[in-house]
Amino acid sequence: MKILLNPSLEQAKKHLERPAVNSKKLRQTVKPIFEKVSQSGDKALKKYAKKFDQVRLDSLLVSTEEISSAKGKVSEALQNAMALAKENLEKFHAAQASPELHLEVMPGVTCSRKSVPIQRVGLYIPGGTAPLFSTVLMLGVPAQLAGCQEIVLCSPCNSKGEIHPAILYAASLVGIQKIVKLGGAQAIAAMTFGSASVPKVDKIFGPGNQYVTAAKQLATQFGVAIDMPAGPSEVLVYADEEAIPSFVAADLLSQAEHGIDSQVVLIATSTSFAEKVQEEIQLQLQDLPRKSIANKALAHSSILVVEDKNQALEIINSYAPEHLILAGKQAEKVAPLISNAGSVFIGNFTPEAAGDYASGTNHTLPTNGYARSYSGVSLDSFVKKITYQKISSKGLQNLGPAVELMAESEQLLGHKRAISLRLAYLKQKKS
Repeated sequence: MKILLNPSLEQAKKHLERPAVNSKKLRQTVKPIFEKVSQSGDKALKKYAKKFDQVRLDSLLVSTEEISSAKGKVSEALQNAMALAKENLEKFHAAQASPELHLEVMPGVTCSRKSVPIQRVGLYIPGGTAPLFSTVLMLGVPAQLAGCQEIVLCSPCNSKGEIHPAILYAASLVGIQKIVKLGGAQAIAAMTFGSASVPKVDKIFGPGNQYVTAAKQLATQFGVAIDMPAGPSEVLVYADEEAIPSFVAADLLSQAEHGIDSQVVLIATSTSFAEKVQEEIQLQLQDLPRKSIANKALAHSSILVVEDKNQALEIINSYAPEHLILAGKQAEKVAPLISNAGSVFIGNFTPEAAGDYASGTNHTLPTNGYARSYSGVSLDSFVKKITYQKISSKGLQNLGPAVELMAESEQLLGHKRAISLRLAYLKQKKS
């Protein structure tokens, strides 16, 4: 990791540019897949499974027997860990439910709003270099709490046609029955258009590689919503002299091992601390199974040494990290001043890994600077808010004249007439 001393905001921005993605090339790869799936459905999906995953599938769907047998392949300790994570996720996400709102805004005019579940949702669960069973919990729990009628899960299988048992067990734990053996852009296309085996969904959730990300963005052109724009995973750690170098190094490596395009950033308050972290990174890398992946991610990652808290805050809020760890004595003071971050981890004993698995917050978060305008996945992500209004005859007499005037001023006389006819009716009826 390169060290940059006391950078200006513009220098920091240039230094922290995310790895470039060739969007045009990605679209050129993904678009034909969408076209084939929309035209040929299951036939195209099986063809792509053979081409990309080297598997010949008779059925795209996971059988009930496969789901049932997965439990025996998952250790009791891991089952207990998943149960703990599920319980914490349920507590935190259930508390996010908003009560139905009723308000009489003026005499005779009542407005209300309530949450209604999105009927059909699709969950994409990566299963390549790391089977992310934790994402099943992160997406499945709020989907169930929201009351979504149909939940479809897509995840790639191995050459034997098997999805990782931990993914299947996690799905059964949260009550997901419709599981499809599909990965990549073809899985997103399947949920976008539907096929004989895969239901069409209204909204797609979940992380994935650059092809999955491009496919999700393409899906929005066909009337399917997505959780958020996404890119490679990232973490920024802000640490002062009271932070613990080995902890900081471990946090940086835990994110670097996600993928070669992941980005990790350290903002330190001194060069000596930054150098201690670098030493720790080299020590901890030695026995890291995903060392080669982490090394490639570290090659385009940075350490910035700043003079004070204000300089750090300016850089943090400009960068808008997916994960932000605040370590050391300043953590509690800095946290309320953060305006752009997906999720914030406060103090020396709050590793980002806790949020990735079991603390209760959701790990599906905006990356690539989208934390400036997007929230992470929550219960709200699985519902839509419908507003209602009811106006009594007295209410229309109170409100109507203002609406008539506004409509006429916009030269929308049909709108005015909708009010005027009713007011005339009420006047005649009264007389």
